[in-house]
Amino acid sequence: MARKAREASYSGIYHVMLRGVNRQDIFESDKDYLKYLDLLRRAAFPRDEHNKPLPPNLVIFAYCLMPNHVHLLVREQAKVPISDAMKSISVAYAYYFNQKYEHLGHLFQDRFRSETVNDMEYFITLLRYIHQNPVAGMICSDVNHYRWSSWCEYNTTLPCDVHVCSVSSVLEKIPYKELEGYVYDPMPKAQKILDFNNDTSTRLSDDIIRDFAECECGVKITDIQKLEKEKRNALLLKILKFGAGLRQLARMTGVSRRVIERIKEKGAKGDGSV
Repeated sequence: MARKAREASYSGIYHVMLRGVNRQDIFESDKDYLKYLDLLRRAAFPRDEHNKPLPPNLVIFAYCLMPNHVHLLVREQAKVPISDAMKSISVAYAYYFNQKYEHLGHLFQDRFRSETVNDMEYFITLLRYIHQNPVAGMICSDVNHYRWSSWCEYNTTLPCDVHVCSVSSVLEKIPYKELEGYVYDPMPKAQKILDFNNDTSTRLSDDIIRDFAECECGVKITDIQKLEKEKRNALLLKILKFGAGLRQLARMTGVSRRVIERIKEKGAKGDGSV
């Protein structure tokens, strides 16, 4: 059966995740983390054989390297499809890892997973989520205490091994103090499950969707259909992006499935009208 085509981002921005096959660790030592960061640096700031800068293959806004998976917030470049940029990084790292540890077979679980990021609100949500990942995973108790995330590039009081992120372009959109407040503020329980599940048949439970609507949207799921159309559509699109299914959302809200489908289609094109 042919692979499902990857959904294209209207903005060119994606939340990307790679996971070790069978959830195995993909980083065994500090040198492994540094190797992966160096590959990210080469993608973000490539140079030719004379050490002259070249156009980036990938613009990186945030990353978090966890023991068995990687989160990236990136923007695709016109001449380098996201699939090509990520394949280059993954192949190079897998070759390094397999040679070093005499590992046979695939290192990563299938191809990388991605979701589109088409608005600033969700972009900030992902900046929070990615940098809070080590805390949510109980690796550390504070985002400032984790060495292998890009928060060190934003909080300049922290030591940073390798600079790979386009920090200035983010801080042009959101001041550091405001971003710091978001990143230090723990995300609601419902939103902590914002992650890729390798079993694509698994959907979010009604309780999770209900909690997300109340915690993040400030509305009871059953009241959404009573809202003014523009606000209703914006909230339904937000809940769809969170991971709700079309039928599930129609059943829970009372809004027809066809209307929700049109909202999803318009949202993918950056057009909020329905």
